[in-house]
Amino acid sequence: MTTETTIARTWWTRGRPFSLPELIADGVVHGIGIVVAVALGAVLLAFAGYETAPNELPALVLYVGSLLLVLSISLAFNLCPIASPAKRTLARLDQAAIFLFIAGTYTPFLVLLGATPSSIVTGLLIWGAALTGMALKLFVPHRFGRGAIVLYLGIGWSGVFVFQALASHLPGVALWLLVAGGLCYSVGLIFHLWERLTFHNAVWHGFVVAGASLHLVAVLDCMVISRL
Repeated sequence: MTTETTIARTWWTRGRPFSLPELIADGVVHGIGIVVAVALGAVLLAFAGYETAPNELPALVLYVGSLLLVLSISLAFNLCPIASPAKRTLARLDQAAIFLFIAGTYTPFLVLLGATPSSIVTGLLIWGAALTGMALKLFVPHRFGRGAIVLYLGIGWSGVFVFQALASHLPGVALWLLVAGGLCYSVGLIFHLWERLTFHNAVWHGFVVAGASLHLVAVLDCMVISRL
């Protein structure tokens, strides 16, 4: 039985509908993330393409595109009316886009490492796991559940296997921005799971935007700033 403050819980809805202030806060957080992604992404692609990193441009386009895609779909999903068919479809796309974004974020850094055995194996594992996760979320999302969080974290922190190589190729600032961004995502998961907390979704997405922004600045630093 449902009430005014409770909805039927499914794989794509929570047990509590968000209040209007919570939805507004979540929308503002997403909006900030999109503005940052567009602004810094445009600077990154313009300078990289025309001056500092033309060879890495395809990887950068993939990265910036996946960032804008995941933020846009997340905004649409979280602000879509509850229990509508559109929201169920957006839920599939939202959760699948996270896998694409994680792999897309790693791609510019792996390109910097060159065609070494470790970078090739790491890239194949990351993209293989990401594509598997995307397929599961698109076609059988109800059978995946919160196991996806484990896979998100596993892919996200798989870079530790090439940390030494990254440390030798990345500027110090970019390397620690990369680590800080990963920590933001990981700490933010606490608020994602803390559903009883008011504004928990907006806080979680705030950590996502912070982590994504740190990684975007890291890419900007290693692909543009350090090469000027």
